[in-house]
Amino acid sequence: MRQNSCEYGCTLDGQFFADIDAPDVRDGRIDVHLSVRKSMDTYVLDFHTEGTVTVACDRCLADLELPVDTDNTLYVKLGTDFSEKDDFVTVPEEDGWIDVSWFVYEFVALSLPMKKVHAPGGCDERMIKALNEHICISSPEEVEGWEKDDTEAIPDDGRETDPRWNELKKILNNN
Repeated sequence: MRQNSCEYGCTLDGQFFADIDAPDVRDGRIDVHLSVRKSMDTYVLDFHTEGTVTVACDRCLADLELPVDTDNTLYVKLGTDFSEKDDFVTVPEEDGWIDVSWFVYEFVALSLPMKKVHAPGGCDERMIKALNEHICISSPEEVEGWEKDDTEAIPDDGRETDPRWNELKKILNNN
């Protein structure tokens, strides 16, 4: 039995991510190698993507360059209607082709870490300074004017605290 295969390659740049309206990726340079094999009634598409992308830092929103190096497989078969389930895609037989651009974007986006932040000291200093001015302090002892008794922390400004908050604070104290 003879197996048919084809090899394709391309380099994707910032224009690709702009054209596809990529929500997470601002820019990048990715080399994509695609190997297509026909096996019985299914086409097996093996993708290897490698390069770098620019995303927003989750902490300071400045550009952050991240490496991409991933291998993914997509299975395509011909059918009557377009459908997509997991790694299997059915393409209408009368079309006979598939646009893989969105799949390539998804492969790149899914290879990125959940938390995208600069290494310590790498964030935009102006943004970090602005964040520090508005930071929420978790420990009442760190804030002047706050007193703490053994069950709850209340502000020392003479205002009465809504009793519903006291019940919620008990949950925090149990952890």
